[in-house]
Amino acid sequence: MTLKVLLADDQAMIRRGLRLILEDQPDITVIGEAADGAEAVELARRLRPDVCLVDIRMPKLDGIEVTRALAGPQVTDPIRVVVVTTFDLDEYVYGALRGGAAGFVLKDAGPGLLVEAVRAACNGEALVSPSITLRLLKHLNATAPRGRGMPSPELSGRALEVVRAIARGRTNQEIAAELFISLSTVKSHLAAIQSKLGVRNRTEIAVWAWENHLVSSPADGSATDRTR
Repeated sequence: MTLKVLLADDQAMIRRGLRLILEDQPDITVIGEAADGAEAVELARRLRPDVCLVDIRMPKLDGIEVTRALAGPQVTDPIRVVVVTTFDLDEYVYGALRGGAAGFVLKDAGPGLLVEAVRAACNGEALVSPSITLRLLKHLNATAPRGRGMPSPELSGRALEVVRAIARGRTNQEIAAELFISLSTVKSHLAAIQSKLGVRNRTEIAVWAWENHLVSSPADGSATDRTR
């Protein structure tokens, strides 16, 4: 299966570089390019790519506005969006993830991580650049109000273990090994958790866990770089 990608960046040189990286992969093709946010939304809705790679700072609509328009909570037929940017700012990361982004990757993270982010998004997973994840996790645990959004009583103890593992960046395979359950059981828990929390992807589960302090700040560095 060929993964279809749309690029949105106001710099032609950046778009060319991203295209070269992605189309070096046998299973990825770039089906369109947009030079501003409004064009990105129009092209994405018309071409229906598997993933949109979107810069944060663009004319007309910025990357967070594009993300909300294509993947936000009110979108009935969302398109997966991965934000790719040079701007490593907390408000951008948090705004993109809350807006429905399936990943946040810095442009200097390297071609391998960019390709992995596209594939993760297509698989319904998410990837965040390693330099961002631990800082964001600590920030959310330090600033979210303690009385806000306590864990849902509808989630079982095992489901909460799965939520914590997702927030720490564990893959389905890693969760299965850590909890001594099958991969199919992990996937069943994941589907049930998304339904009960009213979220649509692993990124939103992780943000919910961080906001509700279900994960301790990883001073030991044990959290990985992926919310998947």
